[in-house]
Amino acid sequence: MSEQAPPPPTTPAPAAPAVPAATPARSADDIKRDPLVAAAVDRAGDAILDAKEQVGEITLFVDRDRIVDVARAFKADGFNYLVDLCGIDYSKYPNHAGQRFSVAYTLYSFQKNNRVRLRVWTDEQGAVPSVSAVWKTANWHERETFDMLGITFSGHPNLERILMWEGFNGHPLRKDFPIRGIDTGARIYPEVFPAGGGPKAGSTGKPAADVNIYKGEWDKYGTAPVAQIGGGAAAKPAAPKPAPKPVAAPAAPAPAAAPSAEGASSDDEGEADA
Repeated sequence: MSEQAPPPPTTPAPAAPAVPAATPARSADDIKRDPLVAAAVDRAGDAILDAKEQVGEITLFVDRDRIVDVARAFKADGFNYLVDLCGIDYSKYPNHAGQRFSVAYTLYSFQKNNRVRLRVWTDEQGAVPSVSAVWKTANWHERETFDMLGITFSGHPNLERILMWEGFNGHPLRKDFPIRGIDTGARIYPEVFPAGGGPKAGSTGKPAADVNIYKGEWDKYGTAPVAQIGGGAAAKPAAPKPAPKPVAAPAAPAPAAAPSAEGASSDDEGEADA
């Protein structure tokens, strides 16, 4: 009777790696107590309305009218670099029911090597207090936000356009601004369109929503004599060019003079001496 060999031992399948449990989201109060922001939040008090955390970054929502006090509190706590200040238009955001605009302030602390974001809400009529007295670079950031979105900043030292020209109608980063842009024409054809005006609806053949609408009567839209572009006088007929002058032929070179007898004898004497 033959013996059968025992079956080879089977290697157990490796256990699947354990899936780490999802870290529960922190509440707004827990975020405010984070060591990164706790000291500044204590100084700001009830000016901090809400807080959220995403991908490890903290965002604090601030009472609009108290943003300067909150900015000073964070600067005193080491956030002395305003990385950026920008606006967001929520008018087309799905299911958004609050105020139309938000202004976001990204702060950085070199000492802590970390950043925090402050945000306020506002609308088309409400002005956000300027933080240019806290961070000087906010002067330029707020002007750009005003120019592109039409958000105003009270207390700004010189709130005017920084990218578009004065009199430009509209704010290019608003969600209702035409993607194709608008044909203002005011700078290119100042004698055709009024300053800051631009084409009247229908004068360019484009849809009315796609052009800058000039409010008021203007009877010269769209055309102007080419010679008068820029306010110049009508072009004069060009004078005929004079015929080119004939070029004289170059003079023939003079023949070389024959050596004199005296010069020849001197050469001979020189050769004899050598």
